[in-house]
Amino acid sequence: MEISVQEKKENPLLKRTEVRFTVEFDGATPSRKDVREKLCGVLKSSQDLTVIGELMQGFGQTQLRGYAKVYKDAEAVKVEMRHILGREKGEKVRKGGAKKASKPAEKKA
Repeated sequence: MEISVQEKKENPLLKRTEVRFTVEFDGATPSRKDVREKLCGVLKSSQDLTVIGELMQGFGQTQLRGYAKVYKDAEAVKVEMRHILGREKGEKVRKGGAKKASKPAEKKA
């Protein structure tokens, strides 16, 4: 797997660097975790401060296009939505944070 950075843009307001990149690979599509590890190696950043926004692949292609955000510190990462951060850690977090539905109310006679 080989990663090449296409574009880097600083965003000082949100204390992050926004990166567009491509991934060339052989065989099966690499996991989000594998891509993040390799991207952090290329960018020399921490995995805790790197969030992959999207990975897109055309049908039958051995290339991914992606978008990632590399934050300056742990405090700046808190602007990300909870379900996105959970996805990066491999957790399953419900998007709306909604709770399970309770039993329906019983009818009074």
